[in-house]
Amino acid sequence: MSAVLPTPSDAEPTALYGGRKKGRVTVRDIAEAKRRGEKWPMLTAYDCMTASIFDRAGIPVLLVGDSAGMVVFGHESTLPVTVDELIPLTSAVVRATEHAMIVADLTFGSYQTGVAEALTSAARFLKESGAHAIKLEGGRRVEAQARALVEAGIPVMGHLGLTPQSVNTFGGYRVQGRGEAGEELMADAKALEAAGAFSVVLECVPAELAQRITDALSIPTIGIGAGGGCDAQVLVWQDMAGLTERPAKFVKKYADLATVLTDATRAFADDVVSGAFPAPEHSYR
Repeated sequence: MSAVLPTPSDAEPTALYGGRKKGRVTVRDIAEAKRRGEKWPMLTAYDCMTASIFDRAGIPVLLVGDSAGMVVFGHESTLPVTVDELIPLTSAVVRATEHAMIVADLTFGSYQTGVAEALTSAARFLKESGAHAIKLEGGRRVEAQARALVEAGIPVMGHLGLTPQSVNTFGGYRVQGRGEAGEELMADAKALEAAGAFSVVLECVPAELAQRITDALSIPTIGIGAGGGCDAQVLVWQDMAGLTERPAKFVKKYADLATVLTDATRAFADDVVSGAFPAPEHSYR
C-alpha cells in the first residue's frame, strides 16, 4: 500500500520565524501565521550580502524598500527613486535568498495614475527581478490598483499611516491617525483587505489605533512605529544595526555597526601607513 502524503490542510503548521519550512515563504504561510496568533519579523534588504545573512538568520519576509533612496542612493527622501533603480537591487536580494519572501516597493510615480501603470510597474518587478510581491502606499485612493494587481496574480502588501511618498502632503514625518483621522485609517485598512491585500504596513500610528486595526482585520498588520499590537514588526536594517546617525524614536538599535566599521577602517588605514599591512602572510610567492 502506497504512503499517503499529507495535504496542505493536514500538514503540521510551520512557524514563519524559527520553523523548518522548505522553500519560500508564501502569502498562505503569512495568512496561517495570523490565524495562529504568531508574531514575525521583517527587515529591509538592498544587496546580496546582507540579504543572504538575513535569510540564513530566518527572517521570513524581506522588503526591498524605496527607503533605498536614502540609505543606498543618498537622497533626502524616497521620492527620487525609480523602478529602474530598484529592480537591480531586488534582483540581487532574490538571488541571494532561498527562504524569505521578497517584497518590492512600487516607487513614487509608478502606480498613482491608475490601474494600467500599476500593472505595468508591478509586472516588471515580478518578471525582471523575481520579486514575489509588491508594496504600495495608500488606502482607498489606490484600492482600484490593489484590486487589479491581486486579480492579475500579483500579491499586494499595503502601507498606511506615515506613507513616506506623501511626506510633502503631510508637511514632514509626523505621526498619523490621531483623533478622527484614526477612523479614516481604519476605513483604508478595511478597503485594502477587501481589495485582496495579503498584509498591511502601519507606520507611525498610535499604538491603540494599530491594535484596533489589527483586531479588525483578518490579514496581518506589520508595524513600524505602531506599538506592539501588530502581527509583525519591520525596521530598515541600517537603523536596526546602528548605521543610522539619528534614527527615529521607534527604532531599537541592536548593534553599533557604525562604530565597528569606523574602528575597522581606522585600523586598516593605520596598518597601511605604518607598513604593517600587507604582512608576508598576505602576499604571494
